Amino acid sequence: MSELKTWVNWLDAAGKLQSAGEDYVLVTVLGVRGSTPRDNGAKMVIARADSYGSIGGGHLEYRAHQIAAEMLAQKTSAQRLEHVALGPSLGQCCGGRTSLLFESFLEGQWNLMLFGAGHVGAALAPILAQLPVRLRWVDSREKFLQHALPATVEAIYSDEPASEAAAMPAHSGYVIMTHDHQQDYEILQAVLARGDAGYVGLIGSKTKWRRFQLRMQHQGRPEEFFAGVRCPVGLAGVPGKLPMEIAVSIAAELICFQHARDGERTTLRGLTGAALEPVQPS
Repeated sequence: MSELKTWVNWLDAAGKLQSAGEDYVLVTVLGVRGSTPRDNGAKMVIARADSYGSIGGGHLEYRAHQIAAEMLAQKTSAQRLEHVALGPSLGQCCGGRTSLLFESFLEGQWNLMLFGAGHVGAALAPILAQLPVRLRWVDSREKFLQHALPATVEAIYSDEPASEAAAMPAHSGYVIMTHDHQQDYEILQAVLARGDAGYVGLIGSKTKWRRFQLRMQHQGRPEEFFAGVRCPVGLAGVPGKLPMEIAVSIAAELICFQHARDGERTTLRGLTGAALEPVQPS
């Protein structure tokens, strides 16, 4: 969010927040009577951590932040109209009355980064494109990203795929399945080092995962650092070794995780033998 602090214009801030996948509330002054700090049409944007623009400051904005926080906590897009007497209710010296329209814009898409455009990645990306997911698809081999992609999928060619994780919003999901084990390891390190991943899935055998764990432990990483990683990624209850079969198992796991994340208490018990919970920040 720190990048946005210099964006004081509400329209610019709203666009940046939307691109970053952040929830926000737009507050608009709809009507005024008497002495008020701002005129009709004044706007401000209130996000979870920062605000942009102004409707007059003081207790009025403090109350606006309280209402916006309530709306953001509801996790559903909504509108709310508040009529405020500035003198009696807020103790401001203006003494007039103002009406405020609150409109919450909650990001319905889950931000997900898929590393690897090989056979499984090429099968998985079209499935994810049909879900409420904003997908960034990364590979170090440009020719492997030559696919017709929908607007919800962004193909990223990068010589250093691990560096691309830095651009993702907090609580994003990551699926790592490149053609190179060392590249997988570097990406995994970069993702876990952020400390805010919502989901981390790594393709590979149990042997590969054990080797990765030992490498991280030798580097001084505690087990908590990588405890939430799903490896092998995908539902064990979905059999098959074909690329499409593996892709379906991974997509199914992501769907279950997303429902659990959204509070619907979905678990994978019976399919994997354990409930799937979000990865906790390290």
